[in-house]
Amino acid sequence: MIARIKGTVLEATPLQVVLEAGGLGYEVHIPVTTAEKVPAIGKECSLFVHSVYREDSATLYGFATREDRDFFRLLVEKVSGIGPKIGISILSRMSVELLRGAIASSDVALLSKCPGIGKKTAERLVIELKDKVGPISASLDGSAVVSSQAEPSHFQDAVAGLMILGYKPAEADKLTRKAASQLPTDASVEALIKTALS
Repeated sequence: MIARIKGTVLEATPLQVVLEAGGLGYEVHIPVTTAEKVPAIGKECSLFVHSVYREDSATLYGFATREDRDFFRLLVEKVSGIGPKIGISILSRMSVELLRGAIASSDVALLSKCPGIGKKTAERLVIELKDKVGPISASLDGSAVVSSQAEPSHFQDAVAGLMILGYKPAEADKLTRKAASQLPTDASVEALIKTALS
């Protein structure tokens, strides 16, 4: 099984990248949140990979961080009704931090805004993943996964604040992630919102 690919970017779109490694070009499906971090064509890129092998195909799904890949695995392996395509769609709409916070706080309304997720699937997400998410959660191999950005509650509150100001969930999430990357991990909600708006 392929777990990670490091190679040169040959092609890149918002949902797919082709990496050349060892003389082979690997087509890797990626969420928009990873596409934002893929370097320019001709540059080197490293992705954590989840492989799906079927009778008639082999598909690779790539992520910028191990945490994103492990969360994707939780979605597609632990929640019935969510396959790789819906998993990529969910992670394209919201970051892992926001999704984790929404699941931990049982925010079915926010989860229902993801494409391919209705109210019943959002409720199933909460029921099946609530005990597996939070600021620190176990990955599939049992190791701890720690969020590298702002505290989850602050992150979620900042996104909610931007949504109150009229931003759509995906845009509020993107702005908050950008702000969190510029600030220390203990940044306040106010600091996150102020940086996101500047």
